[in-house]
Amino acid sequence: MAHAIPDNFLGLPTTDAAYEDARFAVLPIPYDATTSFGVGTREGPRAIITASQQVELYDDELARESVTRGVATLTAIEPDVRGPEQMHRRIFDTARGIVRDGKFLLALGGEHSISAALVRAVRTRHKQLSVLQIDAHADLRDRYQGSAFSHACVMRRIHEQGVPAVGVGIRNYSAAEARFIRREHKPIVAARTCHETTDWIERAIEPLTDSVYVTIDIDGFDPAYAPGTGTPEPGGLGWYQVVDLLAAVAARRTIVAADIVEVRPLPPSTVTEFLAAKLAYRLLGLVSHPPVKRGNNRRRTARGAR
Repeated sequence: MAHAIPDNFLGLPTTDAAYEDARFAVLPIPYDATTSFGVGTREGPRAIITASQQVELYDDELARESVTRGVATLTAIEPDVRGPEQMHRRIFDTARGIVRDGKFLLALGGEHSISAALVRAVRTRHKQLSVLQIDAHADLRDRYQGSAFSHACVMRRIHEQGVPAVGVGIRNYSAAEARFIRREHKPIVAARTCHETTDWIERAIEPLTDSVYVTIDIDGFDPAYAPGTGTPEPGGLGWYQVVDLLAAVAARRTIVAADIVEVRPLPPSTVTEFLAAKLAYRLLGLVSHPPVKRGNNRRRTARGAR
């Protein structure tokens, strides 16, 4: 009889994936109602979970099996067909319960708009929260296609919560967003900066508060590495750039929750979902075993320009 892999994140035995004893809670959110170009990110969470079952638990860079128990995979949030505002309330209510239970929340999207509700929920526990955004787009529009809840507006909604954020890998935004960035002194580490300077990681970390929420839009990667996304942009980040940034953040701040969004499966290829699954595992490993903390340049608010 063939060995059956449990159908959860990482394919862990059910005894190692019980919610009551878990440190980590993986929340699938298969939602893409405001997708504006390539559709299909609602299939992302399922694809990432399936791919994760093939991720080797020994992490060669961390030199350990980082997380082999205590990772619960929750039931996916069912989309609320009444509209984006109601869906965001549903995401908030679900995520708030997970955060109140003291779990590390890792959400899998779905479109990027879900992050605003997730950040709001995490703030119920971590008041002095900041956000590290890895993304191709600024996502700072006030409204897009008539909706304030569009994936193109998610960082604007987070800004309105009073949460400081740093955008990394950004390489596409509108004229209105450019004006907003200048007016509000939003810290942006552009993709070209990541490719052409040696201090870009320092520039990304410096404005962050002690408690950090990480939101990773998969299009922050160059489409050569992650073609399966709805709005690919050339000139993006590579694997080692992203994981080195996350390791540095884990060493100098405390990552308290995260999401990975905008994975759009393109079968028969599984490149993007496997990258997302391995990235999620690396992130959990960094949270479980943070690198030795260095430096003492912590700040409470994010200010600065590109």
